[in-house]
Amino acid sequence: MLEEQTLDSERHDRAGFACGVPELDEYLHRFAMQHRRKGVSNVYVLVDTMAPSVILGYYTLSAAQVDTADLGDSERKKLPRYPVPCFRMGRLACRGDRRRHGLGKLLIGCAVERCLQARKQVAAYALIVDAKNLAAKGFYEHYGFTPCADTPMMLYLPLG
Repeated sequence: MLEEQTLDSERHDRAGFACGVPELDEYLHRFAMQHRRKGVSNVYVLVDTMAPSVILGYYTLSAAQVDTADLGDSERKKLPRYPVPCFRMGRLACRGDRRRHGLGKLLIGCAVERCLQARKQVAAYALIVDAKNLAAKGFYEHYGFTPCADTPMMLYLPLG
């Protein structure tokens, strides 16, 4: 059974994770725990309960804001004319040997659910992501994210 967990350096094998994107691998190997400790971002991993140390994928969440001018017309009309609070999914990666198994979709679902739960305590309008390339942008658009007006590689998913 697959389970989402908070990254734990004593329980999860970060060094064994490889998604094929050097920056995403290096982040998990070298910086993820530092960022957690410093309050920069929280890191969540997906594991199989039968092999709980093996990281199948991960994502990060942090606080953010977006200028309403960057949002689509329908959202802009409903919101104040100043930046609104959001959550940012800074990174999302799946093991290279588990691609095309739906893990990315599952990780997005976990992130959205976590944001919806946090939104009960702290206001936030949307989940935003910064796509690293056109393939990533297409991936996020497939799951309902909308490109921002002036920065089309930044996408958002309203949480309301």
